[in-house]
Amino acid sequence: MLLKNATLLLNNEEQTSDVYIKDGKIAEIGQNLNADGEVIDCTGLLLTPGLVDVHVHLREPGFEHKETIETGSRAAARGGFTTICPMPNTNPIIDTPEILRDLNTKIKEDAVIKVLPYVSITTGLKGEELVDFDNLKAEGAFAFTDDGVGVQSADMMYRAMQAAAKLDMAIVAHTEENTLIYGGAIHEGRTSEKLGIKGIPAITESTQIARDVLLAEAADCHYHVCHVSTKESVRVIRDAKRAGIKVTAEVTPHHLVLDENDITEKDPNYKMNPPLRGSDDREALIEGLLDGTLDFIATDHAPHHEDEKAAGIETAPFGIVGIENAFQLVYTKLVKTGVFTLQQVIDWMTVKPGEVFKLDSGKLETGKAADLTLIDLNREYTLDKNEFLSKSKNTPFHGETLQSDIAMTIVDGKIVYDNK
Repeated sequence: MLLKNATLLLNNEEQTSDVYIKDGKIAEIGQNLNADGEVIDCTGLLLTPGLVDVHVHLREPGFEHKETIETGSRAAARGGFTTICPMPNTNPIIDTPEILRDLNTKIKEDAVIKVLPYVSITTGLKGEELVDFDNLKAEGAFAFTDDGVGVQSADMMYRAMQAAAKLDMAIVAHTEENTLIYGGAIHEGRTSEKLGIKGIPAITESTQIARDVLLAEAADCHYHVCHVSTKESVRVIRDAKRAGIKVTAEVTPHHLVLDENDITEKDPNYKMNPPLRGSDDREALIEGLLDGTLDFIATDHAPHHEDEKAAGIETAPFGIVGIENAFQLVYTKLVKTGVFTLQQVIDWMTVKPGEVFKLDSGKLETGKAADLTLIDLNREYTLDKNEFLSKSKNTPFHGETLQSDIAMTIVDGKIVYDNK
């Protein structure tokens, strides 16, 4: 395959190049290339490394009415992603080598992109007993996480970090102190008060991060914080990095572009965990990305069936879908408005997650896998949830006008999504 006249972004400068793909790898990058095979005219399209999302929920096994490996991976390809990492809070929980082996078999059968699954930290996500770290790594675990719940015991988290450190693996944390949730559904602030909804305080998240960074220092472990949402969390992570602690962190597109003021009614499509915080929190997240406190963007794609979300904001499950429109949303709301540069966003969605987790992805270089994304920065469209490839439609962005769209996604030299 020969990609002709594509626009590449190098050090914030655009240049037109051809890219020749052979045997699933990038064989040559240059101008005026000639080669056998299919020729694709990429004039006017931005060519980037394939996008990487290390935080998604594919719901399989156990919750196939929400999403499957096939539909979730196709939705990811629609969003320009070539590598995704699904969380283990399925049914059964991905907590034994045998269950992980079965999951990887299903991934090979059904996934259209690269899918690297997490395993849990504790058996059944109960926080009572550690999983078999050694054999789960041997079976191909991406990293360890009890995502969906916080590990409540400091002793359990410390011992998990010690086990992970011996294997040079990461502990990835959904940080939430259960005694501080207070039955909340959205952020504790002006909107929760106005709508009469129980709120979740910011300290629910930040206090557990403060505990964990000190445990990570003691264990000499790579500790990664999921979906950071508060200014206090950003401050703790910034201080930990300055102290030399091996902490990294991610932020979601929805926490970058929305805050509690966008919730004007009891709409369950604005219910996610962590919740949309205050405007000062959103500003701190943006600042945290810009100064390197937060390392990259991840979607926390969390599909739910429409009947489940119809239960109302107080009782509906937490989470929104986000993988099909993540880049487009960030580009429209934050690049076109001058908050971020295009180069920064591309790095946060390709290079940076690959670097943090030592993946051989997010790179547009000769000899590397031909995992590539073509983006039309000039296309404008209205987001229609009914056109999603995901099984679920739970988004607060339905009807939004977005600028830019994914034109094509290529994995190992094969086209897995083409918007034509």
